[in-house]
Amino acid sequence: MSIPVNYTIDGPDDGDPVLLSGSIGSDLRMWEPQLAALTAAGYRVVRYDHRGHGGSPVPPGPYTLADLAADALALLDRLDIRRAHWVGLSLGGMAGMWVGEHAQHRLRTLTLCCTSAALPPNAWAERARLVRAEGMRPVAESSLRRWFTPRWLADQPERARFFADMIASQSGEGYASCCAAIETMDIAAALPRITAPTLVIAGAEDPASPPDHGRSIAEAVTGARLEIVSPGAHLASVEASDTVDALILAHLKENP
Repeated sequence: MSIPVNYTIDGPDDGDPVLLSGSIGSDLRMWEPQLAALTAAGYRVVRYDHRGHGGSPVPPGPYTLADLAADALALLDRLDIRRAHWVGLSLGGMAGMWVGEHAQHRLRTLTLCCTSAALPPNAWAERARLVRAEGMRPVAESSLRRWFTPRWLADQPERARFFADMIASQSGEGYASCCAAIETMDIAAALPRITAPTLVIAGAEDPASPPDHGRSIAEAVTGARLEIVSPGAHLASVEASDTVDALILAHLKENP
């Protein structure tokens, strides 16, 4: 059953809607680097927090990708949006793939950033155990090293601390329950069912979802295009924001 998630809207009321769906461990603030470009281009930008994250409720877990996708689709219903451009990073990309496989009529386009269709399940079970035992701070420090390249972390200490604090502020139970959604996801085999125009963006230095993961998705989705950006680790949307923004805008404009 879907739940009402926390969200915010930027841009003109009559703009074509773009839904931004974020990474595990983040909240809607992670998309701030994309706002200026998207709103200046006339898009109505909807950012939201996954269940268990940010200002959204933390219902009892574990969660599934179907749960997370249902929350996003219910949000679109609340906003009277029939079809949206879906831009998802990491967990948000996984939820977007689920929607593309099961509710493709809700998508105008699909942009999948730094994400995977299949990951080792044991790593996610272990991470869930860690946050339940020790809280979010240990995960915050390790996540930074996956999210950003060493050079960016050295050059941007204040922004690095902003993201570390963002991760640490998330609910441990919500994070662990979203780990379960990744642990149990089953979307790889059905990727050929996706018909929405699809752009896959990978970070060349991403240790969490390496470029080969993006390549596998692009090869499975008919007509999908892969772009690899560098420098860029798991949050290439931040580290290479100008490049990622340009790729997203070109994809949306090519597929109105």
